[in-house]
Amino acid sequence: MSRLRGTSVIFDLDGTLVDSEPHYFEAGRQTLAAYGVTDFTWADHERYVGISTQETVADWKDRYGLPATVDELLAAKNRRYLELARSAPRAYPEMRAFVELLAAEGVPMAVASGSSPRAIEAVLTGTGLDAHLRTVVSADEVAHGKPAPDVFLEAARRLGASPADCVVLEDAAPGAAAAHAAGMRCIAIPYVPAQADAPEFATAGLLLRGGQAEFTARAAYDWLTGAAGPS
Repeated sequence: MSRLRGTSVIFDLDGTLVDSEPHYFEAGRQTLAAYGVTDFTWADHERYVGISTQETVADWKDRYGLPATVDELLAAKNRRYLELARSAPRAYPEMRAFVELLAAEGVPMAVASGSSPRAIEAVLTGTGLDAHLRTVVSADEVAHGKPAPDVFLEAARRLGASPADCVVLEDAAPGAAAAHAAGMRCIAIPYVPAQADAPEFATAGLLLRGGQAEFTARAAYDWLTGAAGPS
């Protein structure tokens, strides 16, 4: 019998399962440059890690005084991102190993992401992770993106799982806050290690301060089985 019987695992996508933030940065840089904003930096991009694409472009409209509508900006950024994501999506090797370890034990899994449904599909298909991760929730499908708990609660609903039985893997502070608000345990792998002291990460059951460099499938599995208790 699996030591994880009764546990479901929900993954954030960007920066957690796949190293897609460089693609999001480039898509954002190109989109803003088209409207005359030419000084968008990686440090500027880091502000938006963990926030849905829709909320990101809405903030850009206000911050940079852009003439386009939020829908136009969203379409432009998503189009550029999809071109990049389809060309070379890269799953973190230890995350792929963790997904395969959980799949071998029949653990129910889902993806809950701030990306658009098409972007999520492109990345999961491109990495082959769609073989194991078939339950997918986009922030576009719920009322509020992270740090609201909506995407995680919807993922639990689709898995037929109680939030208390779910464990979330997240790389961003808004996602850790969303997991906490959903009543779920969280393994936090900060994409920006300098943000590891953010109060949102303090609510995580397991905080890997060094980010992906510190994450291993086996250590995460051992923590999960310990946290899950005897079966």
